[in-house]
Amino acid sequence: MSKSPGKPKKTQADKADKYVCYQKSVQEPSHEVAFFEQAFGDFNRRKPRHLREDFCGTFAVCCEWVKSSPQRTALGVDLDPEPLAWGKQHNLGRLDERAQKRVRLLQQDVRRRNRPQADILAAQNFSFWIFKTRAEVVAYFKTARSNLVDGGVMVMDMMGGGECFEEDHQDKRTIEKGKHGFKYIWTQDTFNPINHDARFTIGFKFKDGSRWDEAFVYEWRFWSIPEVREMLAEAGFSSSHVYWEVDYETGGGEAGEWERREDAPSDPSWVSYVVAVR
Repeated sequence: MSKSPGKPKKTQADKADKYVCYQKSVQEPSHEVAFFEQAFGDFNRRKPRHLREDFCGTFAVCCEWVKSSPQRTALGVDLDPEPLAWGKQHNLGRLDERAQKRVRLLQQDVRRRNRPQADILAAQNFSFWIFKTRAEVVAYFKTARSNLVDGGVMVMDMMGGGECFEEDHQDKRTIEKGKHGFKYIWTQDTFNPINHDARFTIGFKFKDGSRWDEAFVYEWRFWSIPEVREMLAEAGFSSSHVYWEVDYETGGGEAGEWERREDAPSDPSWVSYVVAVR
């Protein structure tokens, strides 16, 4: 008599937590906090205390912010309850009780005004690209400005370069090696040159050969730096500045250093910051 087949063995992809993989692959909260301090300090003589993280997801940056100083508070805002719930368990839960009390979370549209106003408002990971018309972006920027104190700064990251417009172009990186290692796969899936609508995905490939091809999917409009700076001015920000990574390979500095620039080399794939001052 033959044995009945058992349940199929779960693959690493089946057992993976997409938020763990995401944070290991694309987030470096300590780096973000250091850059926020640099950007705020370029336009203010005091230390920043209150951070607002729009589109905060699992709000790892908020948690890192309050860890960096007992004087600091953070507000995380996101419309999606799933990453907020995950962050409460896995990120907030790792803070001590006092630090936890200095993090406030709101499940709401980022286009709402809240108090207290922030010293720094972060809209990271190209998240405001979800707004596909100029009117929508300007409206968001106006609200963001109202959520900042005088002299406060809004920080956004931007990407570009010819490779970003190539359909099916992929960026692959090994995140962890060994038996439980995995690779991160960023795919420029589609790009429409007429309206700049674009689709991007994040996937993961694991050591056992299993894959999670579309763990995260983004339907965005691909905005350019000059467009964003024009919209920031229209929204009432007093100035905007582009921070470009120092080219450490040519002896100009160390990896992870950023400087204000008004010109930059053409590169097939680049990431920069735009910082707007209220």
